[in-house]
Amino acid sequence: MKVALLGPVAWRTPPVHYGPWEQVTSLLAEGLVARGVDVTLFATLDSVTSATLDGVVPRGYADDPSVDGRVWEALHVAHVFGRSAEFDLVHSHLDWLPLAFARHCRAPLLTTVHGFSGPGILPAYTRAASAYVSISHADRSPGLDYVATVHHGIDFGEFPFAPDGGPGLVSFGRIHPDKGTRTAIEIARRTGMPLTICGIVQDRRYFEEEVAPLIDGDQVVYLGSVGPERRAAVLGGGAALLHPIDFDEPFGLSVVEAMACGTPVVAYRRGSMAEVVDPGVTGFLVGSPDEAVEAVGRVKTLDRAACRARAESRFGVDRMVTDYLRVYRRMIGAGNPG
Repeated sequence: MKVALLGPVAWRTPPVHYGPWEQVTSLLAEGLVARGVDVTLFATLDSVTSATLDGVVPRGYADDPSVDGRVWEALHVAHVFGRSAEFDLVHSHLDWLPLAFARHCRAPLLTTVHGFSGPGILPAYTRAASAYVSISHADRSPGLDYVATVHHGIDFGEFPFAPDGGPGLVSFGRIHPDKGTRTAIEIARRTGMPLTICGIVQDRRYFEEEVAPLIDGDQVVYLGSVGPERRAAVLGGGAALLHPIDFDEPFGLSVVEAMACGTPVVAYRRGSMAEVVDPGVTGFLVGSPDEAVEAVGRVKTLDRAACRARAESRFGVDRMVTDYLRVYRRMIGAGNPG
């Protein structure tokens, strides 16, 4: 089986700091290669992989302001589709742009929908000759036909079990109103527990007006974008991860990464959270700051070892690879679904 993974090019694969789509693509590439699949990863040319690396984008456009993302994403897609006849399957992780040119892909095209930025992009999906995988049942659009839902998997070896946790709370993710960073600060203050915030600043105005004035370096600490070498220590060092989202979360990698360390999650009951969090085992689902404060008071009743075990049984990278291989074989056997 020869598979082309059409990766995103905002960041390196795997990312140095932030880049959830790149992280999942990397884990999938490594897992497929380990299973004996002939994989070519199309990503930025500074990417690191055991697959065959190909591409035209020198480095991630989010890392280098001199790289115009609009231009290089188009060149990236053109390059992959130009080679598509060499593969049994092309698996895209690059949002909507490849779909606009899907008829030029000369192999069956599979698209993992990592999330919709808004209803305006749906025509690209409904008109394209592609099969679709959702990353949660909650993130499915009623106008699309899906071949499967494949929850993300993580490498549990990168997230050691932290049996004791720590005295404080953690907020981990991009700094944006969607992620509820300001709400996490409110919840932490009401519990009297310190809060550690990690993530890229995606909304500068929100950060400067709503978040930065509340960072005091003591009760509220901001560490910036924390890369893989520090992520496990931060997540494992928390009593709980706060995830008071103000949007319908497509999946939530940091939620699973926290649970892998044994750190339970207190999350708002939106989007995929009801699929990812097992209440009373890996955390609690809540609907307001009041409920979140009450839930934080109960996290010490949860067994951190059971939290880790449940996460490992559901969200391991091997399971994700197996799920995708099942989809690949079905598609290759059936030919191009479009």
